[in-house]
Amino acid sequence: MPQQAARGLPRPPSPSFDLAGWVAEPRPEADPGVYRYGHRPIDPGRAEQAKVPAGPLLLRAGLNAVVGWFAYVYGVQLLVYLLVRIGIETGIGPLAKPSPSQAVLVLLLANAAVLAAAIKLFGRMGRWPEVWRRYAAPLLSRTVTQEEPAAAKGGAEPTGPVDPWAELRHAGAEAAAQRLDREAVGDVDYVRIRRAWEVVLRDPEILPAFGEQVAARGGAACAHPSELRDLPGRSGRHDLLTRQVRLGAAQDVPKNPPAHRGSGFALDPAVLGTSLLAVGPAGTGKTSGLARPVAEALCLQALAGTACAVVIGAADADLGPDAWYDVVIAPGDPGSVYGLDLYGAGQDPDEAAARLADALLPDELVLRAESARTALQQVVGPFQAAFRRYPGVRELRELLAGEPAAVEALTAELRAGGLLERYERELQHRDRQRGRADDPGMLLADRLGLLDRPAFEGCFATDGGGRPPFAMRVLDHPLRVRVKLPELSHPEAARMLYRLVVGQFVQAAVAREDRSLFAGLVVDDASAALDAHVVRGLQRMRGTNAGAVLLLRTLVDLPEALRAPLFGAVGCRMAFPGIAPWDGRLFSEAWGTHLVRETAITHAPDTSGGMLRRAGRLGRKALSGTTAQTESVTTREVERQRWSPSDLAHALPAGHAVISLTSVNGAQVPPLLIDLRA
Repeated sequence: MPQQAARGLPRPPSPSFDLAGWVAEPRPEADPGVYRYGHRPIDPGRAEQAKVPAGPLLLRAGLNAVVGWFAYVYGVQLLVYLLVRIGIETGIGPLAKPSPSQAVLVLLLANAAVLAAAIKLFGRMGRWPEVWRRYAAPLLSRTVTQEEPAAAKGGAEPTGPVDPWAELRHAGAEAAAQRLDREAVGDVDYVRIRRAWEVVLRDPEILPAFGEQVAARGGAACAHPSELRDLPGRSGRHDLLTRQVRLGAAQDVPKNPPAHRGSGFALDPAVLGTSLLAVGPAGTGKTSGLARPVAEALCLQALAGTACAVVIGAADADLGPDAWYDVVIAPGDPGSVYGLDLYGAGQDPDEAAARLADALLPDELVLRAESARTALQQVVGPFQAAFRRYPGVRELRELLAGEPAAVEALTAELRAGGLLERYERELQHRDRQRGRADDPGMLLADRLGLLDRPAFEGCFATDGGGRPPFAMRVLDHPLRVRVKLPELSHPEAARMLYRLVVGQFVQAAVAREDRSLFAGLVVDDASAALDAHVVRGLQRMRGTNAGAVLLLRTLVDLPEALRAPLFGAVGCRMAFPGIAPWDGRLFSEAWGTHLVRETAITHAPDTSGGMLRRAGRLGRKALSGTTAQTESVTTREVERQRWSPSDLAHALPAGHAVISLTSVNGAQVPPLLIDLRA
């Protein structure tokens, strides 16, 4: 049973939450990474014009207005004079001797023609449309907005917010809609009930049951198994309708695409589904600015019934309080309620044993992975067949080490069940390997000794005698799981558990049959969790509605053969300030180059002109000591790196990051400079 189920009654949302206004807020379609809640798209052409500073823009507009006024006044007089002269010379009566009405008409036409020409000419040079958009239009808009309440008091009917439960009313669930109108309903409740309503639309037979539950429980209907309706201590900016979490704002700099400049930056499952790799030293904000907000977003989406979350990190990592999670696994902590199933992701014994072997091997012995998998499979498969369960840590360690009592007990159980003939060859091959210098069984037994410690008593039990084990195969339920690993007290054991849990998640996410929930993984320090199997699994997860957020202090913590494949496996890459130049080189190569307009100015001695000009230049040189030069300007398009390793290592300001995005449908966003504090 989830831990939260016994923590009291569900906490209702804040009564001050304006549900109707939140639902009615515009969410226009935008590029990946743009926070759509309340977003106002920017015209790229206007954004380019807005680069002109306010001072020069207003000065130029004023000068053109003054010159335009004089041009208009004298232009009208000149035009009228020319028309009269033409009338006298040609004998046209209305122009030579016009009547009073004809004179007024000619004067109006002359004024209109000169005024239109002056506005077109001097307005373009003075950028009057830009001044209007930047200053006059907002001022006018504020004035109109202030006058609207007064107009409403005079009898005009203001437009109200949308009805959030209109679909329920139109479909015959009027009682349910009225109950929801009478109480405070939060964004989590709204999305959760809307998700249940979508199920009702696919199966109309359950409409009466849905209506009865909503009418009885209101906003708490169709609740998460924990009965929570919000997260305690919620701090991030989330939009659960678009499933986005806002992390900051894209900066208004030339390196950023125009459509992103100044807009909010956010992540959602469509982007996280391609997985995200973030690299940066400690203290640069990876955990507080990325891991914690994403973990909070996944937990909120789990309460709304749209995601499941697995968050892994050290016991002291700031990844949210335990109250955010249904299951908290803390190996080495006597107060931990749940244990961990070492075989939790594999339905097949051979597959489960292979993943456990990958987790047990240290990085320097990865070349012996295949023989280690085989050795573990030779004891796990027969044990599972004989005892109908997987071996515990101590049992597995004794079998790998060849303890006579353990081997005899396994053989006797297989013989009693009539399975000895089937597994006899496996056991004989394992027996022949014992005692050899290259026997992987002894190596695995020594590694298992790191988990067979008093501090981990009951954490990995398989016989039902320890803590309830959590198995990763439950990713088709909206669970929130926090794994706290003892990095300080048992660092090598923590490294093995990192590899094990992450490998199990990748394995379980790909093997899910029901993929309606987004399966999100957040790893606060992935340096110990990544191997070739996990990297291959990241690529397969793109089509399974699952993704991972992997944080690294430096790429040097990974084997060199794994760095390039990892960059190719993830769709989103994020660099924090202070990364090493050799880390920045991989980011720079992954982000590639683009065309930029480059201006080159060349100075050369002036040799033009005749004797007089040459004599003047000689005199100038004698008096001032400088040589007269000519200046030539060349503009061309050249390829340049979007972000160079030096820029990433030394030019990123504190609190910022550079991130590139790829969504699951293939849409890409080039590297963005974002301010995580905005």
